[in-house]
Amino acid sequence: MHNSFKLNLVQRPRRLRRTAELRALVEDTVLRPSNLIAPLFVIDGKGRPEPIASMPGVFRLNIADLAKECRSLRKLGVLAVALFPKLDSRLKDEDGTAALSEDALILRAVRAVKDAVPGLVVMTDIALDPYTTHGHDGVLTPDGRDVDNDRTVAILARMAVLHASAGVDLVAPSDMMDGRVGAIRKALDAADHEGTAIMAYTAKYASAYYGPFRDAVGSAKASGTRSLDKRGYQLNPANRREALIELKLDEAEGADIVMVKPAGLYLDIIRDLRLSTRKPVAAYQVSGEYSQIHAAARLGWLDLPQCRRESLLAIKRAGADMILTYFAKEMAAELGGRQPL
Repeated sequence: MHNSFKLNLVQRPRRLRRTAELRALVEDTVLRPSNLIAPLFVIDGKGRPEPIASMPGVFRLNIADLAKECRSLRKLGVLAVALFPKLDSRLKDEDGTAALSEDALILRAVRAVKDAVPGLVVMTDIALDPYTTHGHDGVLTPDGRDVDNDRTVAILARMAVLHASAGVDLVAPSDMMDGRVGAIRKALDAADHEGTAIMAYTAKYASAYYGPFRDAVGSAKASGTRSLDKRGYQLNPANRREALIELKLDEAEGADIVMVKPAGLYLDIIRDLRLSTRKPVAAYQVSGEYSQIHAAARLGWLDLPQCRRESLLAIKRAGADMILTYFAKEMAAELGGRQPL
Protein backbone atom coordinates (compact mmCIF):
# COMPACT_ATOMS: atom_id res chain seq x y z
CA MET A 1 0.00 0.00 0.00
CA HIS A 2 1.28 3.44 -0.95
CA ASN A 3 2.19 5.53 2.09
CA SER A 4 0.88 9.04 1.59
CA PHE A 5 2.36 10.34 4.79
CA LYS A 6 4.86 13.17 4.15
CA LEU A 7 6.96 15.10 6.61
CA ASN A 8 6.97 18.83 6.11
CA LEU A 9 10.75 19.27 6.10
CA VAL A 10 12.78 22.10 4.62
CA GLN A 11 16.10 20.49 5.61
CA ARG A 12 16.75 17.00 4.29
CA PRO A 13 20.48 16.25 4.70
CA ARG A 14 20.06 12.95 2.85
CA ARG A 15 19.71 14.91 -0.40
CA LEU A 16 23.48 15.23 -0.47
CA ARG A 17 24.01 11.54 0.29
CA ARG A 18 21.80 10.27 -2.53
CA THR A 19 24.52 9.32 -5.04
CA ALA A 20 28.25 8.55 -4.93
CA GLU A 21 28.90 11.67 -6.99
CA LEU A 22 27.02 13.93 -4.58
CA ARG A 23 28.76 12.34 -1.59
CA ALA A 24 32.14 12.94 -3.20
CA LEU A 25 31.23 16.53 -4.03
CA VAL A 26 30.59 17.44 -0.37
CA GLU A 27 33.29 15.28 1.21
CA ASP A 28 35.24 17.48 3.64
CA THR A 29 38.13 15.16 4.58
CA VAL A 30 40.31 14.06 1.70
CA LEU A 31 43.03 11.45 2.06
CA ARG A 32 45.84 11.51 -0.50
CA PRO A 33 48.96 9.37 -0.98
CA SER A 34 50.97 12.52 -0.27
CA ASN A 35 49.51 12.57 3.27
CA LEU A 36 51.13 9.20 4.08
CA ILE A 37 54.58 8.40 5.44
CA ALA A 38 55.74 4.79 5.21
CA PRO A 39 57.73 3.42 8.17
CA LEU A 40 60.32 0.91 6.90
CA PHE A 41 62.65 -1.47 8.74
CA VAL A 42 66.19 -2.09 7.52
CA ILE A 43 68.66 -4.88 8.31
CA ASP A 44 72.29 -5.43 7.37
CA GLY A 45 73.55 -7.97 4.86
CA LYS A 46 72.08 -9.33 1.64
CA GLY A 47 69.50 -11.73 2.99
CA ARG A 48 65.91 -12.12 1.88
CA PRO A 49 63.18 -9.92 3.42
CA GLU A 50 62.40 -11.03 6.97
CA PRO A 51 58.67 -11.18 7.76
CA ILE A 52 57.63 -9.68 11.09
CA ALA A 53 55.25 -12.23 12.57
CA SER A 54 53.26 -9.70 14.60
CA MET A 55 52.88 -7.30 11.64
CA PRO A 56 51.38 -9.14 8.64
CA GLY A 57 52.75 -7.86 5.34
CA VAL A 58 55.61 -5.92 6.94
CA PHE A 59 59.23 -6.98 6.45
CA ARG A 60 62.74 -6.11 7.52
CA LEU A 61 64.59 -5.28 4.30
CA ASN A 62 68.26 -5.27 3.37
CA ILE A 63 69.53 -1.98 1.96
CA ALA A 64 69.16 -2.99 -1.70
CA ASP A 65 65.56 -4.15 -1.19
CA LEU A 66 64.85 -1.05 0.89
CA ALA A 67 65.85 1.15 -2.05
CA LYS A 68 63.57 -0.85 -4.37
CA GLU A 69 60.67 -0.49 -1.94
CA CYS A 70 61.23 3.25 -1.79
CA ARG A 71 61.09 3.47 -5.58
CA SER A 72 57.78 1.60 -5.55
CA LEU A 73 56.34 3.86 -2.88
CA ARG A 74 57.34 6.99 -4.76
CA LYS A 75 55.68 5.71 -7.94
CA LEU A 76 52.48 5.25 -5.96
CA GLY A 77 52.60 8.86 -4.78
CA VAL A 78 54.03 8.36 -1.28
CA LEU A 79 56.44 11.23 -0.76
CA ALA A 80 58.12 10.28 2.52
CA VAL A 81 59.53 7.30 4.41
CA ALA A 82 60.64 6.85 8.02
CA LEU A 83 63.56 4.45 8.45
CA PHE A 84 64.17 2.24 11.48
CA PRO A 85 67.19 -0.09 11.87
CA LYS A 86 67.21 -3.61 13.28
CA LEU A 87 70.74 -4.24 14.59
CA ASP A 88 72.61 -7.44 15.23
CA SER A 89 72.47 -7.97 19.00
CA ARG A 90 76.29 -8.14 19.07
CA LEU A 91 76.41 -4.44 18.17
CA LYS A 92 74.31 -3.39 21.16
CA ASP A 93 75.59 -2.26 24.54
CA GLU A 94 74.39 -0.41 27.63
CA ASP A 95 75.13 3.00 26.14
CA GLY A 96 74.01 2.39 22.56
CA THR A 97 77.41 3.39 21.20
CA ALA A 98 76.63 1.95 17.75
CA ALA A 99 74.27 4.89 17.25
CA LEU A 100 77.31 7.15 16.86
CA SER A 101 79.20 4.95 14.42
CA GLU A 102 79.96 6.74 11.16
CA ASP A 103 79.36 3.41 9.41
CA ALA A 104 76.03 2.79 11.14
CA LEU A 105 73.44 0.74 9.26
CA ILE A 106 70.93 3.58 9.28
CA LEU A 107 73.40 6.00 7.69
CA ARG A 108 74.22 3.57 4.89
CA ALA A 109 70.50 3.03 4.37
CA VAL A 110 69.82 6.75 4.13
CA ARG A 111 72.55 7.24 1.52
CA ALA A 112 71.28 4.31 -0.55
CA VAL A 113 67.69 5.58 -0.51
CA LYS A 114 68.75 9.11 -1.40
CA ASP A 115 70.84 7.78 -4.29
CA ALA A 116 67.96 5.62 -5.53
CA VAL A 117 65.11 8.13 -5.07
CA PRO A 118 66.62 11.62 -4.69
CA GLY A 119 63.29 13.40 -4.37
CA LEU A 120 61.91 11.18 -1.62
CA VAL A 121 61.64 12.78 1.83
CA VAL A 122 63.62 10.64 4.26
CA MET A 123 63.22 10.85 8.02
CA THR A 124 65.02 8.89 10.71
CA ASP A 125 64.33 8.05 14.31
CA ILE A 126 66.53 9.77 16.88
CA ALA A 127 66.48 7.52 19.95
CA LEU A 128 68.66 4.79 21.40
CA ASP A 129 66.24 1.90 21.83
CA PRO A 130 67.44 -0.02 18.73
CA TYR A 131 71.03 0.28 19.99
CA THR A 132 70.83 -0.51 23.71
CA THR A 133 70.87 -3.90 25.38
CA HIS A 134 68.17 -2.78 27.83
CA GLY A 135 65.83 -1.43 25.14
CA HIS A 136 65.33 2.02 26.63
CA ASP A 137 65.43 5.17 24.49
CA GLY A 138 68.46 6.57 26.32
CA VAL A 139 71.35 5.73 28.59
CA LEU A 140 70.59 4.74 32.16
CA THR A 141 71.58 6.41 35.41
CA PRO A 142 74.37 4.66 37.40
CA ASP A 143 71.85 2.77 39.53
CA GLY A 144 70.05 1.56 36.38
CA ARG A 145 66.67 2.74 37.64
CA ASP A 146 66.04 5.63 35.29
CA VAL A 147 67.04 7.10 31.95
CA ASP A 148 69.63 9.85 32.33
CA ASN A 149 67.95 12.77 30.58
CA ASP A 150 70.89 15.10 29.98
CA ARG A 151 73.46 12.47 29.02
CA THR A 152 70.95 11.02 26.59
CA VAL A 153 70.23 14.41 25.02
CA ALA A 154 73.93 14.99 24.39
CA ILE A 155 74.15 11.67 22.54
CA LEU A 156 70.99 12.32 20.54
CA ALA A 157 72.29 15.69 19.37
CA ARG A 158 75.44 14.03 18.00
CA MET A 159 73.34 11.30 16.44
CA ALA A 160 71.13 13.87 14.68
CA VAL A 161 74.16 15.57 13.13
CA LEU A 162 75.37 12.23 11.74
CA HIS A 163 71.96 11.60 10.20
CA ALA A 164 71.82 15.07 8.71
CA SER A 165 75.27 14.59 7.21
CA ALA A 166 74.02 11.36 5.59
CA GLY A 167 71.29 13.34 3.86
CA VAL A 168 68.06 12.98 5.83
CA ASP A 169 65.44 15.66 5.37
CA LEU A 170 63.89 15.24 8.81
CA VAL A 171 65.27 13.99 12.10
CA ALA A 172 62.57 12.68 14.42
CA PRO A 173 63.49 12.52 18.12
CA SER A 174 61.16 9.92 19.63
CA ASP A 175 62.84 9.62 23.01
CA MET A 176 60.72 12.13 24.97
CA MET A 177 63.70 13.53 26.90
CA ASP A 178 63.31 17.08 28.18
CA GLY A 179 65.13 19.67 26.08
CA ARG A 180 66.15 17.37 23.26
CA VAL A 181 64.53 19.39 20.46
CA GLY A 182 66.44 22.54 21.41
CA ALA A 183 69.73 20.68 21.79
CA ILE A 184 69.30 18.98 18.42
CA ARG A 185 68.40 22.24 16.70
CA LYS A 186 71.47 23.91 18.16
CA ALA A 187 73.74 21.02 17.13
CA LEU A 188 72.34 20.89 13.60
CA ASP A 189 72.78 24.62 13.09
CA ALA A 190 76.32 24.56 14.46
CA ALA A 191 77.17 21.81 11.95
CA ASP A 192 75.76 23.82 9.01
CA HIS A 193 72.61 21.71 8.75
CA GLU A 194 70.14 24.57 9.10
CA GLY A 195 68.03 22.99 6.35
CA THR A 196 67.48 19.74 8.21
CA ALA A 197 64.05 19.84 9.82
CA ILE A 198 62.89 18.35 13.12
CA MET A 199 59.72 16.30 13.43
CA ALA A 200 59.26 16.11 17.18
CA TYR A 201 57.44 13.24 18.81
CA THR A 202 55.65 15.87 20.86
CA ALA A 203 52.99 13.73 22.52
CA LYS A 204 54.30 10.17 22.60
CA TYR A 205 52.26 8.20 25.08
CA ALA A 206 53.37 5.20 27.16
CA SER A 207 51.12 2.95 25.12
CA ALA A 208 50.57 -0.79 25.18
CA TYR A 209 50.24 -0.67 21.39
CA TYR A 210 53.99 -0.59 20.62
CA GLY A 211 54.62 -4.32 21.08
CA PRO A 212 54.89 -5.35 17.41
CA PHE A 213 57.25 -2.44 16.67
CA ARG A 214 59.54 -3.56 19.49
CA ASP A 215 59.59 -6.99 17.91
CA ALA A 216 60.49 -5.39 14.58
CA VAL A 217 63.52 -3.43 15.85
CA GLY A 218 64.56 -5.95 18.47
CA SER A 219 64.20 -3.72 21.51
CA ALA A 220 61.66 -6.12 23.04
CA LYS A 221 64.02 -9.07 22.72
CA ALA A 222 66.86 -7.00 24.15
CA SER A 223 64.88 -6.13 27.24
CA GLY A 224 63.35 -9.58 27.60
CA THR A 225 59.81 -8.20 27.59
CA ARG A 226 57.35 -6.78 25.05
CA SER A 227 55.98 -4.40 27.70
CA LEU A 228 59.11 -2.46 28.62
CA ASP A 229 58.18 0.22 31.16
CA LYS A 230 58.83 3.67 29.68
CA ARG A 231 56.37 5.59 31.84
CA GLY A 232 59.22 7.62 33.32
CA TYR A 233 59.57 9.58 30.09
CA GLN A 234 56.59 8.87 27.82
CA LEU A 235 53.26 10.56 28.52
CA ASN A 236 50.59 9.09 30.77
CA PRO A 237 47.64 7.87 28.62
CA ALA A 238 45.31 9.46 31.20
CA ASN A 239 46.68 12.95 30.57
CA ARG A 240 45.46 15.43 27.99
CA ARG A 241 46.77 18.80 29.16
CA GLU A 242 50.31 17.48 29.41
CA ALA A 243 50.45 17.18 25.62
CA LEU A 244 49.89 20.93 25.31
CA ILE A 245 52.78 21.59 27.69
CA GLU A 246 55.03 19.46 25.46
CA LEU A 247 53.70 21.28 22.40
CA LYS A 248 54.67 24.69 23.76
CA LEU A 249 58.14 23.46 24.66
CA ASP A 250 58.76 21.82 21.28
CA GLU A 251 57.58 24.90 19.40
CA ALA A 252 59.82 27.15 21.50
CA GLU A 253 62.80 24.85 20.98
CA GLY A 254 62.50 24.84 17.20
CA ALA A 255 60.37 21.86 16.13
CA ASP A 256 59.20 22.16 12.52
CA ILE A 257 56.52 19.46 12.74
CA VAL A 258 54.82 18.12 15.87
CA MET A 259 53.54 14.58 16.28
CA VAL A 260 51.04 12.55 18.27
CA LYS A 261 51.71 8.84 18.85
CA PRO A 262 49.67 6.60 18.85
CA ALA A 263 47.07 8.09 16.54
CA GLY A 264 43.77 6.19 16.56
CA LEU A 265 43.34 6.09 20.33
CA TYR A 266 44.42 9.71 20.72
CA LEU A 267 42.23 11.57 18.24
CA ASP A 268 41.37 14.10 20.95
CA ILE A 269 45.07 14.88 21.38
CA ILE A 270 45.53 15.31 17.64
CA ARG A 271 42.64 17.74 17.66
CA ASP A 272 44.02 19.62 20.65
CA LEU A 273 47.36 20.12 18.93
CA ARG A 274 45.73 21.09 15.65
CA LEU A 275 43.74 23.82 17.40
CA SER A 276 46.75 25.02 19.41
CA THR A 277 49.49 25.38 16.80
CA ARG A 278 50.13 26.63 13.31
CA LYS A 279 52.84 24.01 12.84
CA PRO A 280 52.10 20.94 10.71
CA VAL A 281 50.74 18.08 12.81
CA ALA A 282 51.77 14.47 12.22
CA ALA A 283 50.23 11.36 13.74
CA TYR A 284 51.67 7.86 13.95
CA GLN A 285 49.27 4.97 13.42
CA VAL A 286 51.38 2.54 15.39
CA SER A 287 52.15 -1.15 14.99
CA GLY A 288 49.48 -2.30 17.43
CA GLU A 289 46.79 -0.35 15.60
CA TYR A 290 47.89 -1.92 12.32
CA SER A 291 48.15 -5.43 13.73
CA GLN A 292 44.78 -5.44 15.48
CA ILE A 293 42.99 -4.51 12.26
CA HIS A 294 44.82 -7.29 10.43
CA ALA A 295 44.08 -9.80 13.19
CA ALA A 296 40.35 -9.07 13.20
CA ALA A 297 40.24 -9.15 9.40
CA ARG A 298 41.96 -12.56 9.33
CA LEU A 299 39.27 -13.89 11.64
CA GLY A 300 36.63 -12.54 9.29
CA TRP A 301 35.33 -10.04 11.82
CA LEU A 302 36.29 -6.86 9.94
CA ASP A 303 36.66 -5.81 6.32
CA LEU A 304 40.37 -4.98 5.95
CA PRO A 305 40.24 -2.38 3.12
CA GLN A 306 37.23 -0.59 4.64
CA CYS A 307 38.70 -0.49 8.16
CA ARG A 308 42.10 0.53 6.87
CA ARG A 309 40.60 3.49 5.04
CA GLU A 310 38.26 4.48 7.86
CA SER A 311 41.02 4.39 10.46
CA LEU A 312 43.17 6.73 8.39
CA LEU A 313 40.29 9.05 7.53
CA ALA A 314 39.55 9.42 11.25
CA ILE A 315 43.14 10.46 11.95
CA LYS A 316 43.09 12.94 9.08
CA ARG A 317 39.68 14.27 10.12
CA ALA A 318 40.96 14.87 13.66
CA GLY A 319 43.53 17.28 12.24
CA ALA A 320 46.65 15.38 11.17
CA ASP A 321 48.35 16.81 8.10
CA MET A 322 50.42 13.65 7.63
CA ILE A 323 50.15 10.10 8.92
CA LEU A 324 52.88 7.55 9.53
CA THR A 325 51.22 4.23 8.76
CA TYR A 326 52.19 0.68 7.81
CA PHE A 327 49.21 0.79 5.47
CA ALA A 328 50.89 3.49 3.35
CA LYS A 329 51.66 1.36 0.28
CA GLU A 330 48.30 -0.40 0.04
CA MET A 331 46.39 2.78 0.82
CA ALA A 332 48.31 4.81 -1.76
CA ALA A 333 47.64 2.14 -4.37
CA GLU A 334 43.94 2.16 -3.50
CA LEU A 335 43.70 5.95 -3.63
CA GLY A 336 45.48 6.02 -6.96
CA GLY A 337 43.48 3.14 -8.41
CA ARG A 338 46.62 1.06 -8.92
CA GLN A 339 47.94 -2.28 -7.77
CA PRO A 340 50.79 -2.27 -5.21
CA LEU A 341 54.13 -2.53 -7.01
